Amino acid sequence: MAQEIADMTTVVSPPERKTDVPTQRIILDGISWGAYERLLEDFRDRSVPHFTYDEGTLEIVSPSQKHEQLNRTINLLVEVLAEEMGLESANLGSTTFKRKKFKKGFEPDTCFYFQSLGRIEGKEELDLRFDPPPDVVIEIDIYHDSLDKFPVFARIGVSEIWRHDGQSVQIFQLTGGEYQERATSSALPFLSSGDLIQLLEANESRSRLEWLRLVRDWARGRRGASG
Repeated sequence: MAQEIADMTTVVSPPERKTDVPTQRIILDGISWGAYERLLEDFRDRSVPHFTYDEGTLEIVSPSQKHEQLNRTINLLVEVLAEEMGLESANLGSTTFKRKKFKKGFEPDTCFYFQSLGRIEGKEELDLRFDPPPDVVIEIDIYHDSLDKFPVFARIGVSEIWRHDGQSVQIFQLTGGEYQERATSSALPFLSSGDLIQLLEANESRSRLEWLRLVRDWARGRRGASG
């Protein structure tokens, strides 16, 4: 496997924005589906790197510390909001999702099941021939854009994407095979992109415990207003 990869043409993509510690990113062309699956097996149950496969093109990304700190913060935010609003959810992190038929596969920064949770409960391995993709995929774009992954997400059927570029948050929903930006989440209909930005910015000026209390108070206020 290592020799097969070494024989390929390698393109190292620089970050699109000037940053202090860029995420490591490598793109390989001409990778077979079999090579992709063997690479996944070699890195099975490891949290890094993340692989995205699109009809022979393989992207390999090793997230930076800053990337992972923001990723974990958003993970925690979603879980606390879901708990406070009484929504059942499952956080599948960077689970591998792939379809051989489409020659596409990806490992998100984070993903959640909400509406489709009942269809995957009790399963240890998901097969996208029969099981649904995650309801929400979250991508952290501090050092490079994930927009080139959107066709992969769309073909596999991810209904909603949250994209955070380190400053702003965008919510995209799949409509007619393409993603359209929306102000409010479909999975968490009480939550807008503006709410996400404000809650994440509040984390920067507070201790973790203070921030968690603020998030819970915010959710309870929304719950009370809607009740």
